[in-house]
Amino acid sequence: MSFGNHIKGKATSFDIAYKAGVSQSTVSRALRDSHLVNLETRKRIKAIAKELNYKVDKNASNLRTQQSTTIALLLFEDPTSDNSQINPFFLSMLGSITRACSVRGYDLLVSFQQLSDDWHADYEDCHKADGIILLGYGDYQDYKEKLVSLERQGTHFVRWGAVKEGHSGHSIGSDNIQGGYDITQHLIGLGRQKIAFLGDASSGAPEFLDRYRGSCKAMNEAGLAVEEDLQINAITTERAGYHAIAQLIKTEKPFDAIFCASDLIAVGAIKALREKGYTVPNDVSVVGYDDIPMANYIRPALTTVQQDTKLAGEILVENLLRLVNGEAIEITMLPAKLIIRQSCGTTKT
Repeated sequence: MSFGNHIKGKATSFDIAYKAGVSQSTVSRALRDSHLVNLETRKRIKAIAKELNYKVDKNASNLRTQQSTTIALLLFEDPTSDNSQINPFFLSMLGSITRACSVRGYDLLVSFQQLSDDWHADYEDCHKADGIILLGYGDYQDYKEKLVSLERQGTHFVRWGAVKEGHSGHSIGSDNIQGGYDITQHLIGLGRQKIAFLGDASSGAPEFLDRYRGSCKAMNEAGLAVEEDLQINAITTERAGYHAIAQLIKTEKPFDAIFCASDLIAVGAIKALREKGYTVPNDVSVVGYDDIPMANYIRPALTTVQQDTKLAGEILVENLLRLVNGEAIEITMLPAKLIIRQSCGTTKT
């Protein structure tokens, strides 16, 4: 007996999915001619739909197009020293986003990003949310294709990240070049001349790269040499900062200041420096970036660059809802603010 004879009543998309050996969401995308499903699979699914005399339920379709008054916030899982797997920089932004949603009468669905090919499509197909806010991304070169897919599908989304021409989607970010410039200029004003940089300065980490470029600009303007050996790759964890110090010392290049691309890197770096017999800031000035709460409580308190997470959260929600309502928005770059504390010391004599 054929599969069709087992179906009682009108065929559904689940029947098609069963016979095609795919998920129901894949059937839904294929019947909408979504490019997220390859052409061969789309043709096979459409043929099965025709064989089963499947008809789209217009009433159900109309229900799915209604707004859910829910926003999805998808976090990237970062390596952390605790079990949260959430970069502490995003925790304060999460609070701001939650409040901004509440004020506008929206629920917030918080989850981790999935690395499967169609992780983003589930929110569109299942209509769990009207739009998506993305926080964090790992290596941007691996991530950008997912953003292209979101844009191609017509999903409403905004992201916190580098504000760059040619990047997919709508970005809200901080002026990292200016932040890197300001903090390096401060170090130079204190008499530091051999400034190391701990952080991945590549296209895979565009925010770190901009901080490094801003730092190099300040050094060039001051007539100081930028030594490539003093740039050590590190992801944004204390562990990475700790191990980067060993690599820095191995270069045997003199340094009197370290610009860490994040506060977490700086925390690890300060611990490693102490173990190696350096004092901060007497022997080495150390500065960070982000102004996470921990920065004010380590000793010495960390000089850093503040990104306005409260304003960022509000703008992320506001811009996403504008997209949902069909309104135009522009990419937004927020100013960076230098926060001076004890870790960089005072002017050298």
